[in-house]
Amino acid sequence: MRKCRNGLFLFVTRRDVPFTNNGCERALRPSVIFRKVTGSFRSQWGARLYAAAQSVIATGKLNGKSALAAIRDVIQPLVLGHLTA
Repeated sequence: MRKCRNGLFLFVTRRDVPFTNNGCERALRPSVIFRKVTGSFRSQWGARLYAAAQSVIATGKLNGKSALAAIRDVIQPLVLGHLTA
């Protein structure tokens, strides 16, 4: 608590900071549903890949990008860097 004390009531002085974690809960919901429907992941790498892809897609959505555009923006520099190396 002491480490985070300065940020605990930040929502009082800044209107752009939400006072609940509802946005985070909503962002996690599709992953929870996916896990329940499929019976969990069969491997650690599959779970990590899914989490990474969902993170990229959700961040892209927050920035007004489609899922494809967000994934492309992450992968393209890696591919281009590999081709020039």
